[in-house]
Amino acid sequence: MNNKKIVSPCISICKTDPVTGFCYGCARTEDEKKLWKNESTTDQWKTENLKLIVGRMKGWQAETFKESYEHKIKEGISLFKKSLLEKK
Repeated sequence: MNNKKIVSPCISICKTDPVTGFCYGCARTEDEKKLWKNESTTDQWKTENLKLIVGRMKGWQAETFKESYEHKIKEGISLFKKSLLEKK
């Protein structure tokens, strides 16, 4: 059994595109964000949702997300949040 936690796709750029309803940082909807926080949401759903949101991304958004999400998985903090903390 794999006990590795699936890391939230939030990369600390939390602003919603008023046209699409998707977050500029992670491309999730408000409902998807709530489901990620719900303790009863399955890892299978999270895995499928990660594929879905990455599929929504294009260009700079996809590149920024990939780089920051990989950093978050390795270091426990997104690049954007790290940058904000370093400025304080």
